[in-house]
Amino acid sequence: MTDVSVHEVGTRDGLQSISTFVPTEVKKSWCRAEFHAGVREIEVCSLVPVKLIPQFADAGEVVRHALALEGLTVVALVPNLKGAEKAVELGVHKINYVISVSESHNRANVRRSTEESAADFERSVALCRSRPKEARPVVVGGLATALGCTMEGKVPEDRVRRLAVRLAEAGADEIILADTVGYGDPAMVRRLFGAVTRDLGAVPITAHFHDTRGLGLANVLAALDAGIRAFDVVFMQESMGLKTGVNLEKLLAVRRTVCAALGDQPFHGAIAKAGLPKGFTVATSA
Repeated sequence: MTDVSVHEVGTRDGLQSISTFVPTEVKKSWCRAEFHAGVREIEVCSLVPVKLIPQFADAGEVVRHALALEGLTVVALVPNLKGAEKAVELGVHKINYVISVSESHNRANVRRSTEESAADFERSVALCRSRPKEARPVVVGGLATALGCTMEGKVPEDRVRRLAVRLAEAGADEIILADTVGYGDPAMVRRLFGAVTRDLGAVPITAHFHDTRGLGLANVLAALDAGIRAFDVVFMQESMGLKTGVNLEKLLAVRRTVCAALGDQPFHGAIAKAGLPKGFTVATSA
């Protein structure tokens, strides 16, 4: 039993920014090693046209490999109904349908208004619900730029809340609030996540932060204070006594392997550089 859920997104969010194609075997071994380290949910790819993100030309093979890891929840990010159709065809367990709250960002990303994407989300939910219950993927409404946008600056909180409620009412099983460009601060996070939690009631909410301006972990703490229990962070939560189910030593070994495989790509992370504190005891062991 864990206190918080850990979701790996580096296999998608990290790899999509690398222009050089990463060998399929590296992606598969990354998923496999993290699973054996105790990570139980991995976003393995983005199902977009190959011409847009060639990195995921092998998405089908990576998904099939991940699906063979019994007990792993395999997630694919999709930007539209076509991506959702592909995800259903591949048999992923969870679909993360992403919509930017920022109108400008959404148009730049998918050439649609936020309203058009929300309507397309509804069609994607209908598609998934048409499947037999045992083959029906969980549908996540992913709200990008929920805490700010490089194009529009501040994103109004009420706009985020309205879109979250709309997606939940359309049938989203979960909602993700993402600080896509790292504009959030702890006060903003505590206020927004608290408000959306009250708005959605029992619908689970996941937090996704970027450390662009050095506030990533502070924002995680603020989200924890607001009652959120699903993140893509391990060490801080273990150090606070929150069980993640992830073996930190094994996770650090995965990082070393991935670093070696990706060569000169820049990597971040204080624990990998400084090491675990002397006498550190994890809240759980995998």
